[in-house]
Amino acid sequence: MKKQIITFLVLIATTLTVNAQQTVSGVKVDAKLALDGQNLVLNGAGTREKMWIDLYVGSLYLPKKSSSAKDIMDSKDAAAIKLNIISGMITSDKMISAINEGFENSTNKNTAALKAKIDKFKGFFKDEIKKGDVFIIINVPSEGVVVYKNGVKKGTIDGHDFKKALFGIWLCDKPADKDLKDRMLGK
Repeated sequence: MKKQIITFLVLIATTLTVNAQQTVSGVKVDAKLALDGQNLVLNGAGTREKMWIDLYVGSLYLPKKSSSAKDIMDSKDAAAIKLNIISGMITSDKMISAINEGFENSTNKNTAALKAKIDKFKGFFKDEIKKGDVFIIINVPSEGVVVYKNGVKKGTIDGHDFKKALFGIWLCDKPADKDLKDRMLGK
């Protein structure tokens, strides 16, 4: 009987863990992310929209939840942004253009010092982008920002200055999408 109760409790715990996911614009967003030795929890997730078209689901993962955009951008701790592409309207050229605009907004048009790093980052998006693609952008302390596309490592960019500007694309005072920023911050 004791074994049956333990088995039942394990089954309930497993069910609750699986159901801890949330769904945003048809994308199942995991409650946790473990990658490159970093164990992170979902801070928040939302949809990037442009002219009423859902483009991607953006999810922010942190070591512990925070609603302070400034603290998240300034932090040298592990953090990740996951982008699930949900629209065939996103192309490589459009993504790179949005990245350019995002860095301009994030740095108050002071991108000169980061130009080489930004160019390298844009290179990770030069291949065809299709609906269903998944990008994970993770800050790994002492290594830098590591970018994955569909589970394949595209490269690493070092420097806290770059991480701060990159996360600012979604979290600065002039973010890519205000509603997405609020959702990523758990608001």
